[in-house]
Amino acid sequence: MLNIDAIDKEILGYLQQDAKMNIKELADKLKMTKTPVYERIKRLEKEGYISGYVALLNKKKLDLPLIVFCEVTLTSQHIEFIEAFSNAIKEIPEIVECYLLGGVFDYLIKIVVPDLDHYYSFASRHLASLPNVSKIQSLFVLNEIKYSTALPLDNNKS
Repeated sequence: MLNIDAIDKEILGYLQQDAKMNIKELADKLKMTKTPVYERIKRLEKEGYISGYVALLNKKKLDLPLIVFCEVTLTSQHIEFIEAFSNAIKEIPEIVECYLLGGVFDYLIKIVVPDLDHYYSFASRHLASLPNVSKIQSLFVLNEIKYSTALPLDNNKS
């Protein structure tokens, strides 16, 4: 159950747009004084609504333009195999997202690399050698239509 109100949601919305926004700017936008805004942010951090602050980097400028989604199927779905695979995934920097799924395949993994040659090397050296991997199916992104880290806050009822 959510323990936040409309003002908290506004604060979270502004911080999703620009985490570097200072307290004064945020207070001005909310038409509030700095102290209650600061206290709300600290409470939102303490309660875990804000789990951290990051810089969003430009993949193309960093020569990482190729995005690949991999559907991975394991040979066994026993918990020890799932945990071993999950722990191995966490150590690979090219893998930026990973989800354990129910359905046709076990994991959906998002990978960023410079090009197809790098992906081929990565897939054969890293992905295929992960514990308990039975099948890997790769999907290559042709055009990134929407990329956002912002959550839809107005869909949540307080």
